Amino acid sequence: MLWSLFKIVLFVVLVAALTLGAGFLMESSGGIQITAGGTEFTLGPLQSVIAALVAVLAVWVFLKLFTLLIATLKFINGDETAISRYFDRNRERKGFQALSEGLMALASGEGRLAMAKATKAEKYLHNPELTDLITAQAAEMTGDRKKAEEVYKRLVQNETTRFVGVRGLMKQKLDSGDTDTALKLAERAFAIKPKHEEVQDTLLRLQAKNADWSGARKTLNAKLKHGALPRDVHKRRDAVLALSEAKGVLDEGKTIEAQEAAIAANKSSPDLIPAAAMAARSYIAQGRAKYAVRILKKAWQVQPHPDLAAAFAEIEPNETAQARLQRFKQLTAMRPEHRETKLLLAELNLAAEDFPEARRSLGDLAESEPDTRVLAIAAAIERGEGASDAVVRGWLARALTAPRGPQWVCDNCKTIHGEWTPVCNTCESFDTLSWTTPPQSETVLPAGAEMLPLIVGTIEDKTTPVDDVEIIDPEPITPEESPQPTEATTEQDSVDSTAETPEPEKVK
Repeated sequence: MLWSLFKIVLFVVLVAALTLGAGFLMESSGGIQITAGGTEFTLGPLQSVIAALVAVLAVWVFLKLFTLLIATLKFINGDETAISRYFDRNRERKGFQALSEGLMALASGEGRLAMAKATKAEKYLHNPELTDLITAQAAEMTGDRKKAEEVYKRLVQNETTRFVGVRGLMKQKLDSGDTDTALKLAERAFAIKPKHEEVQDTLLRLQAKNADWSGARKTLNAKLKHGALPRDVHKRRDAVLALSEAKGVLDEGKTIEAQEAAIAANKSSPDLIPAAAMAARSYIAQGRAKYAVRILKKAWQVQPHPDLAAAFAEIEPNETAQARLQRFKQLTAMRPEHRETKLLLAELNLAAEDFPEARRSLGDLAESEPDTRVLAIAAAIERGEGASDAVVRGWLARALTAPRGPQWVCDNCKTIHGEWTPVCNTCESFDTLSWTTPPQSETVLPAGAEMLPLIVGTIEDKTTPVDDVEIIDPEPITPEESPQPTEATTEQDSVDSTAETPEPEKVK
């Protein structure tokens, strides 16, 4: 509002100034005298102003003609585009100005304005390599996917912009969920620019999702070759891919190939728990138990895990509980203070029916790290030592409402997986599963579950021993003194009516 008023006032002032200037020139006397070739010319004030304007115009025309003459001389000397550049210079200035405004609009999030400026720039420049990319990105910003796809297809047809077009189409297919087409486009983009890190990651993720482990390993090697991946990370991820490839071979029934692939995966990354377990089972199948023991002990030293213990148990499947406890000392002696070692010893002693030793092995885990597995072992120990059903049910109720303990959790989306997989089932990220304890908030308990230990039993047997109870004959009760049932006791009496009525007794 104020700016419009200011412009109106400024226009009126300029018109008034010009009017006063013209009136002053008309009323003033004198002028300019010009002598040329012995002839004298006298110009009045108004004529002098007009002559000055004509002189300025003449100078401008002279400069334009002079530059045209220079361009013509360049054309004669062999510069074929000199004259066309002379006539297109103004057009290029307008085109680049529109292109600059389009880039600014795109950066500021004004998609429609960016598309309009790109169209104007194309009109002046006739250079689609510069304007099509702005148009495509602006179309994506405004949600016009059809327009964006059309522009990306035009970019694919030009050799200089082919990679940009293929990459744009790939991202569009990924957004729409067409992973098969996106995989083909990623392979094409990778062939054009194998050093492009984003294309490498996208191709690797799509290949892993489609279980193309061989192709994924080639892509991973390319990342290492072009410096986009540290060597230690490449070593682990290559082991993950080799392990996944071994699982695929195992599913196809090719046992020998699966064994060799699993062993190769373990050699690449000995700390990869699934690879160690599978490689150990491969050696067990070959009758080479010593190699299996060596692999499992090396992996257990890095991180104790239930899968490693299960594979170690398969080495001697028919041994007695005492013999197994003795053989497992090879593992349990390595990381005695680790949580998994304590649980393993408690389970082995339970199997050997050495319940006091199982309790000592469990230690204070039931108080410091209570989870389902720990509390279930504690319930089994109580049962083995002859505790009452109420005590056992109390431990089991706590186990029902306790956290699940360490599990395979995706580092990216925090999704819990029942078993290890190379690709997360939720976010589809590659090699992000870790054996860790999820936050307590991830465990959803049913309403009122925290009351279960109080309902079904306690974890301490508080009943008085029978030997300490003194039984005294009760005093006879007359019918008049017998209490009448109330509404509050009716329901409980109906429940107890089916039970055998005990002899009355008084306990001091």
